Amino acid sequence: MIKESSARKRKQQDSSEKSTKQKSKGQSNRRPSSVEKKNQPSKGFLTPPEGEKENTKKKRKRKKKKISEILAQSDPKPGVPSDLQRMLVQHFENKRTVIEMEELMLPDACFLPSNDLTHTLSSYLKEICPKWTKLCKNHQAKKSPLLLLVCSSAHRALELIKLLTAFNGNSKVLKLFAKHIKIKEQMKSLEKGVIHLGVGTPARIKALIEQDGLTLDSLKCLIFDWNWRDQKLRRMMEIPEVKKETMELLKTGMIAACRAGTLKLGLF
Repeated sequence: MIKESSARKRKQQDSSEKSTKQKSKGQSNRRPSSVEKKNQPSKGFLTPPEGEKENTKKKRKRKKKKISEILAQSDPKPGVPSDLQRMLVQHFENKRTVIEMEELMLPDACFLPSNDLTHTLSSYLKEICPKWTKLCKNHQAKKSPLLLLVCSSAHRALELIKLLTAFNGNSKVLKLFAKHIKIKEQMKSLEKGVIHLGVGTPARIKALIEQDGLTLDSLKCLIFDWNWRDQKLRRMMEIPEVKKETMELLKTGMIAACRAGTLKLGLF
């Protein structure tokens, strides 16, 4: 009996060993699935740690384009009267009543033809002021120029004055900006002689009007240097402080003159 039981045990051990060997052979012969293949590293390459994977993903992110880059790639669009009319509404709508807003509306009739980006400054002014020479001869009033050219900075004002040589002829031009020029000096120049054309920034022109150094009695044209862009590709109305001062400048009596028909606006 003892011999039979020991023989049975040996047979059971042998059968269990055979089954384990067969299983191991089956596992070794089994082909890896597609999921396992993807997870397995390719030969000759080591899988980077998790931290490095995140870094590579961050590097691959595309950089957001700046506004200046977008503007540089897009086609320039000339300013139109509705742009200025819309800006006036946006600036004053929360500060004025409905009746007051009606008084600040610029009629379409007060606008001169806008620059379609094909003009130089001289050619544009010749088109909108064909009788400029005659106007200058008849102009005798002091403290009130015939034409005001409003721009974003003193540097730009100097550039515009250089571009006026083909238009202004013998007419007198006055710099109306704050850089290196005191407001009292400008007031004296306006009081002493007849000025035909003023070029400057909205802040200084507004200050001269408020201090009675400059009047709107003889002013015929108000031209904005609308389409020119600075180094950051910003137009004058895209610079917050310049836009604010321009809106306040229009409120000093220029909107009323436009509504009365004595003043015309142009977007260069």
